Amino acid sequence: MLDPTELYQVEEDADAALAPSADAVPMAGTPEPRVMLHHFGGYIDAGHAGRLAMDHLLTALPGTVIATFDVDQLLDYRSRRPTMTFDRDHWADYDEPILALYALRDLAGTPFLLLTGPEPDVQWERFAAAVTELIERFGVDIAVGLNAIPMAVPHTRPAGVTAHATRPELINHSEQWATTAELPGSAGALLELRLGQSGHDAMGLAVHVPHYLAETEYPHAARTLLDHVSVSTGLLLPTDALTEAAEEIGADIERKVASSEQASRVVRALERRYDSAAEADARPSLLAKNEPLPTAEELGAEVERFLAEFENGPTE
Repeated sequence: MLDPTELYQVEEDADAALAPSADAVPMAGTPEPRVMLHHFGGYIDAGHAGRLAMDHLLTALPGTVIATFDVDQLLDYRSRRPTMTFDRDHWADYDEPILALYALRDLAGTPFLLLTGPEPDVQWERFAAAVTELIERFGVDIAVGLNAIPMAVPHTRPAGVTAHATRPELINHSEQWATTAELPGSAGALLELRLGQSGHDAMGLAVHVPHYLAETEYPHAARTLLDHVSVSTGLLLPTDALTEAAEEIGADIERKVASSEQASRVVRALERRYDSAAEADARPSLLAKNEPLPTAEELGAEVERFLAEFENGPTE
């Protein structure tokens, strides 16, 4: 394998960006672990929850870039062509893909790292080795991946979160999958696997997004992810802006559902299954038995119609 160090460049002031701040709130007892959050665009991200969570943190918290990856070595531009702006008679702009590691501080002044950008198309092993080098370079104690998966659950119930980790002690408060499955791989999943194999702590959080909202922006799921990050890591993360956006979009979803008997019937059926599973002390994200759902044709047609209407924006 080629030298992973050649995949990235560390900024000269990187260490200063992670130094304890004078106004940081001291915590009693054992210091919280240094955390690195990561999410890569291109893999499953229902409701765009992972991207929304990353964008929100980068906007709401003070931070700086401490390392950048050479995307020319990692991306297949022809499979995900970046946007360019043509202005009448010339090319005026280029939406350059950026895969970077940021140093941020939470609301208590605690530094943490955030790695985000497009998922590498190639060299996953080398990329995982490079991220491991950066984790060791900056003294990261735990890496946490954020994802969102579409599930047959209603938007009217609390969003579930499935957790996985390199050690079971890291996820004793979260829902866990109860079976073995073979799934399409991702750079983030491989990173978690390789970190565990090399003795580093790593975990992932996947929020459950109603499948009929999987293609729309669903800030409620992003807020749920950050709430679970706070519980898992001790970071104090802001969520006010996501909460406000979730309330606005949630009200519009309710109006759209109320205007369609078919959509209302789908949601009621999902609610019954969710509640039945919860009463049986099962994972709410799994479908309970003996509760009929609309047929696949009915559900698919209603989801397509609902999304087509929702993409037109909130109703007044």
